[in-house]
Amino acid sequence: MIRLPSGRLVRGRALRQPIPDGDPPEFALHLRGRRPAAVPWASEWIRWPDFGLPADRAAFARSIHQLWDRAGSERVEIACGGGRGRTGTALACLVVIDGLEPGDAIDYVRQHYSRQAVETPWQRRFVATFR
Repeated sequence: MIRLPSGRLVRGRALRQPIPDGDPPEFALHLRGRRPAAVPWASEWIRWPDFGLPADRAAFARSIHQLWDRAGSERVEIACGGGRGRTGTALACLVVIDGLEPGDAIDYVRQHYSRQAVETPWQRRFVATFR
């Protein structure tokens, strides 16, 4: 779980791991190269290959803004296979939406979510140019 600078909470997780204990999310954004298994809550899938970037950047931008809106009043999560690169990159974009400068967003996510978040140079560039 990561608390954004505004106080909104977002759960990041690895889809390869069992669903964590506790209340399930009301909405999830799944970032995978292929469609993930169905979950018993509302979810959206963005095609995003491992170690890569979203195939449709406009669709990702719409979805991540929607997730940020929903995080104001709902339990939400972002998940990919391993829960680090794609999830960390999306969380950093969420931090940008939340008001931090892109240059500070990756450090914030690495401090508050995972030191291994945002794995590749192109993922770092993606966050740096995200609006």
